[in-house]
This record gives sequence, C-alpha cells and structure tokens, in this order.
Amino acid sequence: MSDYPQTQLYIGGAWRDGSNERLSIVNPASDDVIGTVENAGRDDLDEALAAAAAGFAVWSQVSAFDRAKLLHTAAQLLRDRVEKISTIMTLEQGKPLAESRSETLGAADTIDWFAEEARRAYGRVIPARSLNVRQIVIKEPVGPVAAFSPWNFPLNQAVRKVAAGLAAGCSVILKGPEETPASCAELVRALVDAGLPAGALNLVYGVPADISNHLIAHPIIRKISFTGSTPVGKQLAALAGAHMKRVTMELGGHAPAIVFDDAEVDLAVRILAGAKFRNAGQICVAPTRFLIQEKVYARFLNGFVKAAEAIKVGNGLDVGVTMGPLANGRRIEAMEALTTDAVSRGGKIATGGERIGNRGNFYKPTILTDVPLDARVLNEEPFGPIAVVSPFSTYEAAITEANRLPYGLAAYAYTTSAKTSAALGRDIQSGMVSINHHGLALPELPFGGIKDSGYGSEGGTEAMDNFFNTKLVTEAV
Repeated sequence: MSDYPQTQLYIGGAWRDGSNERLSIVNPASDDVIGTVENAGRDDLDEALAAAAAGFAVWSQVSAFDRAKLLHTAAQLLRDRVEKISTIMTLEQGKPLAESRSETLGAADTIDWFAEEARRAYGRVIPARSLNVRQIVIKEPVGPVAAFSPWNFPLNQAVRKVAAGLAAGCSVILKGPEETPASCAELVRALVDAGLPAGALNLVYGVPADISNHLIAHPIIRKISFTGSTPVGKQLAALAGAHMKRVTMELGGHAPAIVFDDAEVDLAVRILAGAKFRNAGQICVAPTRFLIQEKVYARFLNGFVKAAEAIKVGNGLDVGVTMGPLANGRRIEAMEALTTDAVSRGGKIATGGERIGNRGNFYKPTILTDVPLDARVLNEEPFGPIAVVSPFSTYEAAITEANRLPYGLAAYAYTTSAKTSAALGRDIQSGMVSINHHGLALPELPFGGIKDSGYGSEGGTEAMDNFFNTKLVTEAV
C-alpha cells in the first residue's frame, strides 16, 4: 500500500494541492483507505482555465510534426513505466494486473495513433469558378477543451480525449476520476515529462457537478468531451448547448449479443464470456443481453455457465485472478437489486447471483435465464458481472429485441451466414456492430454510439474532427 502515490492537481505546469479538503481513495479489494487525492475548488478551476487559455496560445502554434514527436515520446514513457502504472491501477480500481497492463500499453498505442493523425489533419483546395479565385479549407484547433473521464478505465477513457485534443493543437483541462485518480495522473505525468508546455494539459479532481457546471459554462472552454452515464450526459449536453459548445458524448449501453443456430457456438461462448466479465462487467460496451437461437440455446447456456464458473475472482494483484472486485459498494448494491428484481419476476439464476465474502466488493459472475422483458436488468444498464440469456426463434424476433431499448452503443452477433451478417450490419441500430469476433475499441476504429448512447466518435479519424473548426478562406488574386 505504501507504493500508492498521493495524487495532486496539475495546473499551469505545476503539480499542486487543491483548496478543498482531500478525498480518500479506497482499495475495492480490501476496503482499506490507501491514499488521498487533491480536491479542486472554484479558485483552482479558474487558474486551470487561465492556464488552458495561455497554453492554447502556445500549443496551437506548435507544428503538427513537432506535436507528433512529443506525443510519441509520451507513449514510450507509458510503456517504460507499465509495471508501476498497472500496479497503481489495480490497487485503486481492482481489475486484474494483466488487464491493467493491457490498458496501459493500449493507452500508449492510442497516443501513437493520434500522434500520426496530427500530421494528417489535411484541409483541401476547392476548384473555383473563376481563374483568379483561390478557395481553401483549413482545419484549425477548436480551442481549450474540458474533458470528463470515468473510473472504469482510468487511462483508456482519458487518453482518447487528451491525445486527440493535443494532437489537434487544443489545450485540455482533464477532470479525472476521483475514485481512480493516480493511474490517470500517470498519463498526465508522461505527457508532461515528454515536454508538453505549461497549460497545454491541466488535471483537476473534485466534486463532479461543481467542476462540470463551472467549466462547461465558462467562455474559455470551446469543446466538451464526456464519458459516463446517459442521465448525466444529457444534463451536460444541455448545459453545453445553452452556450453553443461542441460536444462529444460517449454514454451508456445495453449491448445485445445474438448467436444464431449456424454460429460456431464454442467460439461465441469463449469470446462473449471474456467480453462480459472483463473488468467485472464494468464496461459500457460489455455484452449484456444474450439472445440465443433456440436450436443452440441449451448448448450455449451450458458452455457459458461453465465459463463463468471457471473465472477466479479475487484481488487483482494475486496470481491467477481473472476478475477483480467491483469498484465500490454501490455497485454491489446495484447487482443485488437487479438480481432480486429479476428473480421476483420469475427469472432463474443459472450461476452466481450473490456477493463473495464481506470484505471488498466481490460479486460472483452471474447468469440469469427466463427473465421477463419488464425486469429492470433488461432495461437498465447492469454495468457489472450480470448476463441475461434468452432464446429467440426468428431473425426478426432477435432484431426486434436488439433494437428495443433506447441505447445504441455496441452490438455483437455470431453466424456463419454471409447473408445474415450483411443483414445484421444493416438492421441493428447501434454505433458499433461486431460480428464473429470482439473487434471494438482499437485506436484506428470509430468509437461511439447513437440514440441515448451519445454522439460523436472517440476513435479513428472521426475523433479528430471533433477537435477542429473548419475555416473557408476564399481569395481573389
């Protein structure tokens, strides 16, 4: 525990304390307080805003070529520090050490991707109607960005916002996650140590509502990027709209996973079980509603239950552990409430369905069957290690259920039919559809949802667009 750092704010090129009382950090595997994080007050936020304005004036004038070189240096620093960072992440977030390592290395890959995109943010020349007119389109950084990042992926959610914004030439104020602050701070440290100028990146923690209300409404901020729940996202989008601020929203999901009779069932079981219980199910794109065609329903369910029961739950630092604790006691209460509600309506527990021990936030990987559509777990994002498995008869029935909810972030399907695959890509209402593999969240791919799951992308070339203004310059020569 002594290796866990005390986390400070980073404002205007300096690590510093906040003006409010520090917040305690709890290890979710033990319930022990392992450290504190500084808590920003209004004065701290005003200093961060002033620093971001000054930082933008400097950073936006650095060439894309040089921005890319600095970002590549920061990516390598993350790789060099992977063991330290991953240990910190597991202590504060709970996920197994292997997942923390993967997240840290993935964050480095994301920085590298956006570093190269910085050099390719091209404008264009538009052919004019007159020989003496030149028409050019220029991509300019939108300005200082307020980025809000959650606790479930302390690096990989923050890095998408920070790397894309910095690559475009924007300055960023990052509101990091108060429950998992230290690993997020290591992302900032790597960028600072790579030579980022003062004010180009600032890091604050504190009361989320106070910080978002102050930053979003402030005239210095020109762009908002938020990852979190749909209700909070709607509130922040409304606030941003009142001030005509550009917004990217990556919100909640309730992803269907459809397995057809002709699918490679063993493959589907293996991949979907891994995707479902990774990070204890605390993933916005986790499969949650498993729709299995009738002929292979029993076979899939049997294999899925075996896979869930083979998961070793425990402290993420222990050897062999493949699923850690939930982030906090509130998540345990949520799992218990969803399970109790489903059972009260006629649902059955195929495996799991209960807490493990009374120390730490451990919950058994849980599979529910025979759950009616009015159960809470089939309408509210579980955000935990609960899967609901249901049979379906026809393609039309599966699509109807897949599209029933207002969410539209991710969807998964397994089939060996090219015709069915093509139809799925057309008919599923989702920002991302992955067929016969789990192919989401790579830096080069678009990442975002539709409907109540948000709008905009945090991956691929589309992510850069959110950080640019498009300027037309037309000139008679």
